[in-house]
Amino acid sequence: MIPLRDANPSRSFPFMIILLIGANVAIFLYELSLSKALNDLFNNWALIPDDFTGGVLNSFKRSYTLITSQFLHGGWLHLIGNMWFLWIFGDNIEDHLGHFKFLLFYLLCGMAAGLTHIYTNPASPVPTVGASGAIAGVMGAYTILYPRAKVLTLIPFFIFIHFVEIPAFIFLGIWFLIQFFSGTLALTAGDTFTGIAWWAHIGGFVVGIIFVLLIPGKKKRF
Repeated sequence: MIPLRDANPSRSFPFMIILLIGANVAIFLYELSLSKALNDLFNNWALIPDDFTGGVLNSFKRSYTLITSQFLHGGWLHLIGNMWFLWIFGDNIEDHLGHFKFLLFYLLCGMAAGLTHIYTNPASPVPTVGASGAIAGVMGAYTILYPRAKVLTLIPFFIFIHFVEIPAFIFLGIWFLIQFFSGTLALTAGDTFTGIAWWAHIGGFVVGIIFVLLIPGKKKRF
């Protein structure tokens, strides 16, 4: 399922959303310019769970990667997919929380997602990058605040393409279940080195729900 737009116009200009998208795109273009030095960038600034299991001091030294890893991406599709979901669902959460509280909310969700990934993959030496954990937090908040908002969704079925409007709680609920079952399968199969941080998505989503209930915002519209 691919979301195309939501029928939930924001009442304020999404300043932070545009800033975040711009920052992610700019950093990705910088990644492309590095060529052979890209591995060094990832080793220094990506989240590597194994770095956090070597004691308290080492965890403290690498704690900055809980934030910096959110602005690195592994390819064009990774970047575009994340930024597209952020654009569709993020403006309403920024409108609800306000610009600066939204930025704090976004970064904290991303950090919580990173910690969840470390907890579920403590021995992984694989650098983890991407904004998907933070964006999962945005999606969790959207599920609580705007459950009945319609999401125009593209659903491919073999050679056929369908466009349907789905309530947000159904679209995001299906997305969450996919993450949960995929993450559970990865754990039960002993696959702790998968290329997708399923449990980071789950952690970000759940923490996004918790945070948006705790952080004061504007009155809900749905």
